[in-house]
Amino acid sequence: MLAWPAPLLPTLPGSGPVLKLHDTARGEVVATTPDRTARMYVCGITPYDATHLGHAATFLAFDLINRMWRDAGHAVHYVQNVTDIDDPLLERAERDGEDWIVLAMRETALFREDMTALGILPPENFVGAVESIPRIVVRIETLLEEGLAYVLDDGSGDVYHDVAQAPGFGGESGYDEATMLRLFAERGGDPDRPGKRNRLDPLLWRGERPGEPSWPGPQGVAGRPGWHIECATIALDTIGMGFDVQGGGSDLVFPHHEYSAVHAEALTATKPFARAYVHTAMIGLDGEKMSKSKGNLVFVSRLRGDGVDPMAIRLALLSGHYRTDRFWTADLLSTAEERLATWRRAVALDAGAPAAAVLLGLRERLADDLDTPGAIALVDAWAQQSLAGDDADLEDEAPRMVCDAVDALLGVALEPCAEPTALDRG
Repeated sequence: MLAWPAPLLPTLPGSGPVLKLHDTARGEVVATTPDRTARMYVCGITPYDATHLGHAATFLAFDLINRMWRDAGHAVHYVQNVTDIDDPLLERAERDGEDWIVLAMRETALFREDMTALGILPPENFVGAVESIPRIVVRIETLLEEGLAYVLDDGSGDVYHDVAQAPGFGGESGYDEATMLRLFAERGGDPDRPGKRNRLDPLLWRGERPGEPSWPGPQGVAGRPGWHIECATIALDTIGMGFDVQGGGSDLVFPHHEYSAVHAEALTATKPFARAYVHTAMIGLDGEKMSKSKGNLVFVSRLRGDGVDPMAIRLALLSGHYRTDRFWTADLLSTAEERLATWRRAVALDAGAPAAAVLLGLRERLADDLDTPGAIALVDAWAQQSLAGDDADLEDEAPRMVCDAVDALLGVALEPCAEPTALDRG
């Protein structure tokens, strides 16, 4: 599956510090320790509708991680999946009387456009569930052969992973059994299904149902894969075990990331699946939870269609910390638009306040668990000082340096920016 074009990254002097991130599994901020190539897997969209602001906030956070690793001198192997076959997609297609394949292709294309507009660096591997099914089937057959999975004895052909044989199950989320059971039921699981060995056993393969698409499956049973084995398989086939960051929204802590790890660790008999689990908070709308059930999702494509600058959308979402639940409001967007205009005026000046401390500060703030509010405050202060024009030590190179730093690290393009000049300002 094709991703989207990569924006150009300005080259900054020096290199960034070690990136520290909050690891959900350990419950604390830890230093990331990539090898020469940093490896990251971020769970992508189920393309039954376009990119809403919750999606955008999540992918922006991991885009910052990508940028910070690159600034520190690492290559980055970034993988993202597309769950282009799943219940929500089929339900939406049936509701709208549309072919599910056409729906998935259209919404994935729109997602690519949104990511391009927001300046998000593309993954090296952008992998769909459908294209991965043959490899997923092989993984499920391995689990069956090793006695770690079982076929439900009701003629459905459904296959489940036996979590009783998964040492350390629950270690990624840290939840107790009652919490896991509640979230499992709320987020697509089936804890009360008769015939399962354990109420928390996750589905690996769904046997063919009338009217649903299906593919050849394990032990010759047609059907389609479960969600969690999809991501486990794609990650194993692209970046392998022990990668640096597993990312996604906080709603993926359980069951999705817990079960993806269970599957991968069972298949490889090694731990950990990921060195750190990083999760973004939720975006609400005007004081309410934003969700498809409430019908109050705000889509990036609609904002763009209304003429909103994508860089203002980016700035608005970055103005809150990625781990803090927050709300989208008209005032939030208006403030971001004003901030963007101010920054652009400042970087268009022939000279500005000294910029070395701004670059250093941006690197320090973002390296500290992506402190975007702190980083934005530094640029605000620099822009105000530069526009005031009351600093006797204005530097010709400063606007260009700040413009490049904001672009490379925050991903906010401020062009046109002043070019450095060697002219004596007298």
